[in-house]
Amino acid sequence: MNIIPVIIEQHAEEAAFLWLLRDMAVREPHYSLNDLAKLDDRVEAHIDGLRIAGDEGWEICREALAWEEPGEVFTAAVLAFEKGNDDWIQTVLKAGSESQELSRGIISALGWLPYEQALVHIRKLLDSESADLRRIGIAASAVHRKDPGKYLTDAIADKNPLLKARALKAVGELGRKDILPFISTFMDDKNDHCRFWASWSACLLGDADAVSVLKSFSESPPHREEAVKIAMRRMDISSAHNWRKEFVQNPGAIRLALIGAGVIGDPVLIPWIIDQMTIPELARVAGESFTMITGIDIAYEDLEGEWPEGFEAGPTEEPEDEDVEMDPDEDLPWPEPQLVKDWWNKNKGRFKNGVRYLLGKSISPEHLRQVLGTGLQRQRAAAALELAIMQPGQPLFEIRTPGFRQKKILGMG
Repeated sequence: MNIIPVIIEQHAEEAAFLWLLRDMAVREPHYSLNDLAKLDDRVEAHIDGLRIAGDEGWEICREALAWEEPGEVFTAAVLAFEKGNDDWIQTVLKAGSESQELSRGIISALGWLPYEQALVHIRKLLDSESADLRRIGIAASAVHRKDPGKYLTDAIADKNPLLKARALKAVGELGRKDILPFISTFMDDKNDHCRFWASWSACLLGDADAVSVLKSFSESPPHREEAVKIAMRRMDISSAHNWRKEFVQNPGAIRLALIGAGVIGDPVLIPWIIDQMTIPELARVAGESFTMITGIDIAYEDLEGEWPEGFEAGPTEEPEDEDVEMDPDEDLPWPEPQLVKDWWNKNKGRFKNGVRYLLGKSISPEHLRQVLGTGLQRQRAAAALELAIMQPGQPLFEIRTPGFRQKKILGMG
């Protein structure tokens, strides 16, 4: 048997599978930038194997598009855009452009390429008559943090809600403060996603009026946590505390109250956070908020406890169980409340109530830039938001772009 086709197939399968891993990793609480860069190096190694295989590599990737999975779309799209082969590109666009889920693979592929190489393809997408393709072009520009100019404002005014929503989000990502008055008019848009992303971008760019709109999104999915994470950062600390208290009074919103506590970063909330660690459903997210404020790694500092006996999170193996939601705290450590309380009693003198902290230090541009280099992904996302709010008009740092490119931007070699 000729082993080369088998090896090429392995490269294609591994590249697609590893892309799925990194697609989750960019949002995970236990991945650092170094971890992401190592994962991206593995993705790149398998893509390189497909490059070397030439037409044979493409043919295997083309056949894999039949699986209708974003990882396979990503792998084929990288080869097609790099090669600049129009037939290959059209095959990828046909397979992945009409589905939001699959189009993420195309956008990621364009983000994977150096901008100079991706630009020619992005321009063609932006000039397309298809709203789906223009949406991909806007998203790819935003991933590279490159302003598409008039294409952006045209997309905001478009009747297609998916295109308009993605363009409204891009305004905040790109720091387009100059068109803040324009996007503010969409904060009462009939489409929920358009209204949310208009408010999200407006809040990022300094519009205090956006906070009240974002507060309404905290009442139900799918943007609850995103709304809290940005709106609380725009509020003064007193208003943020009052909003968090509203969540505490609602038994179904305690999780949001804990997330909000980590956003506020005020050590006065630590005793309450520790109390929530005694509730299995809330223990791990409480531990994450404790770390967000203090910077203490619960696992590293031996403040971990055991999985509570009888507690189940996420889907069970019972056929009659209709709950198929994944455990949102799967990769967070279990804090042991008494050990955490003992640590806090010994160290609370280092913290001052009424001051906002992130990972153990008061929030400043210098500290936030340090967190971008050394923090875990959710911590890095928090630092990126804080920096953008602190410096309206500056692009939001993209923590999802290839790790090797992020390290270069941050001067990490």
